[in-house]
Amino acid sequence: MTGRPLRVAMIGYGFMGSAHSVGWRQAPRMFDLPEAVEMAVVVGRNAQAVADAADRWGWAESATDWREVIARDDIDIVDIVTPGDSHAEIAIAALDAGKHVLCEKPLANTVDEAERMADAAARAAARGIRSMVGFTYRRVPAVTFLRDLIAQGAVGKIAQVRAAYRQDWLVDPETPLGWRLQKEHAGSGALGDIGAHIVDMTQFVTGLEVTAVSGVVDTIVKERPLLGSGSGLTGTAAEGYGEVTVDDVAIFTGRLSTGALVAFEATRFATGRKNDLSIEVSGDKGALRFDLEDLNTLWFYDRSAPAQTQGFTRILVTEASHPYVSAWWPAGHMLGYEHGFSHQVVDLVTAIAEGTDPEPGFAEGLSVQRVLAGVERSSADGSAWVRIDAGALTPGV
Repeated sequence: MTGRPLRVAMIGYGFMGSAHSVGWRQAPRMFDLPEAVEMAVVVGRNAQAVADAADRWGWAESATDWREVIARDDIDIVDIVTPGDSHAEIAIAALDAGKHVLCEKPLANTVDEAERMADAAARAAARGIRSMVGFTYRRVPAVTFLRDLIAQGAVGKIAQVRAAYRQDWLVDPETPLGWRLQKEHAGSGALGDIGAHIVDMTQFVTGLEVTAVSGVVDTIVKERPLLGSGSGLTGTAAEGYGEVTVDDVAIFTGRLSTGALVAFEATRFATGRKNDLSIEVSGDKGALRFDLEDLNTLWFYDRSAPAQTQGFTRILVTEASHPYVSAWWPAGHMLGYEHGFSHQVVDLVTAIAEGTDPEPGFAEGLSVQRVLAGVERSSADGSAWVRIDAGALTPGV
């Protein structure tokens, strides 16, 4: 332990920067953390813009050189919220410098980068340095509770999973060409950005690995106006058009380690769907369903109930006995999107204080990256199935 607050440097300050800032600010105020934390510095390339972000979100100072910040002795945690093309360089440098690391998902843009990050995390863990991937939806109380219920046998033997993440923010073909639509920055499109979430959530709630995939990705709008200025997922267009080099939609099937099948869908072209992440797990004893657009609720079907009363039962996940909830409001007072980022801080700081590896670690991020690569491989060469093996993607199930 440092004997002082854990001082955090956040690299990046866009949409995810604002969400992470809320988490760092709120967690110490609502939870009894084992270590105090301090929002020390936020880093970005535009000096004025990052200074404005520091003032808005409560960071003590701003900087423009992440390498200088990582080299500082007074920084303990590096939080990476930059586009995926810089994740590997920043994370490996931070871990090698002895800093704990929180890195937004997906872990990297390629399997090779993710492998190097996982190797760096393993080396750092031997020195007591911790690392975690920001799959924040794990920390929605209803999702954590869903995982707990499955582990307790609520659905029995898992037969099938359906997982989807649907958005519609790219339906308009005049939406400008932001970095998320450029492969050199984002790695992939809907597949990596939101498909990564449903792959991780499936593995998290079932406790099983995706061992094979078969699917297709497609780019529906192949050219878009160049970006003039942008904020979050929106922006204004400049003159001219550029090529979209990532996918707009990914539809694929997965095989779990038990042999059970998963139907996955990740799309930015689901007209009318704003942020619709859903998962349903069906087993021989029952089923559980979660929908992010109703994020305080689980639906549970119990096959052991009398036939006359069988049906999906609504569970309001706001009781103090539910995961994370006791630190917030009285029962029935709802939580929202931003609360998962506070829970992420709680879990990371607790792991650092206890000297344990937080979850999901970089090895888990690598496992998701391999699944994403398998889907791209299947789509590119028309493979019926691509097996996800450590170190290789091979045909077959």
